[in-house]
Amino acid sequence: MTTMVQEQAVAGSEIRRHELAAFLRSRRERITPEEVGLPRGARRRTPGLRREEVAHLSSVGVTWYTWLEQARDIHVSVQVLDALARTLMLDASERVHLFQLAGAVDPTPAASCTGITDAVRMTLDQLDPLPACVQNSRYDIAAYNRTYSRLLCDLDAIPPEDRNCMLLVHTHPEWRSSIVHLEETMRLMAAKLRASMAGHLSEPAWKMLVKRLQTESPEFRENWERYEILANRSKTKQFRNPHVGLLNLHHTDLWLSPEHGARLVTYTPVDEATRERLEKLYLLAVS
Repeated sequence: MTTMVQEQAVAGSEIRRHELAAFLRSRRERITPEEVGLPRGARRRTPGLRREEVAHLSSVGVTWYTWLEQARDIHVSVQVLDALARTLMLDASERVHLFQLAGAVDPTPAASCTGITDAVRMTLDQLDPLPACVQNSRYDIAAYNRTYSRLLCDLDAIPPEDRNCMLLVHTHPEWRSSIVHLEETMRLMAAKLRASMAGHLSEPAWKMLVKRLQTESPEFRENWERYEILANRSKTKQFRNPHVGLLNLHHTDLWLSPEHGARLVTYTPVDEATRERLEKLYLLAVS
């Protein structure tokens, strides 16, 4: 009986590898070079992207990626799966399918959003027009109210797996343009992430975030190599919102789950002009 179970497990694993290979090929072939910023070239015959192009864009070896499409029995880390999902422009359902075929658990906040109770959501809603959100120690944005959704960009338009303050401040043009003191903010946030990561050094989601930031942001690479450490603290921040103008805000963290780093982040106006502008922003968000 044990031998039969083992044989079934081996057969199931082989079927998943072949399905994964076919899935990757199908998604690779549907993406044009222009969509990922590559020249088409006059001699291109491959529909979509070449294997070496996917490997390069995902920062993995060409041989290794070729083996993956050949259904070889190789280990695939969650960091690589995340990179492939972004390179191949997978939507939420396709991303879930990719991780299931690989027999891996997706560590991104889009895959599992826990700890946001109805009471927490009600609190967020009641705080409008004060911007507020719930973040964890990795700076994933797990929930937010309507004013916060338009504070720095149209957050609803951001895929859930990319709703991370570290990613947004280093890679999202509209988010970056809304921060008055951008260079200082990036340096301080890298130092905060370094401090927070001390208790999560072996966790895939944390390593995946840092690798992505290092790949996509020269500013993060430079600040990360400084090895500065900074604890979370409340402070006054300035944002330049494209709809209502300059906002002067007090930033406050209210801890919901200290052991997991979950906190309610709130912004309150420093002056009357900011209070009025927040009210306008809220009306814009709900209209």
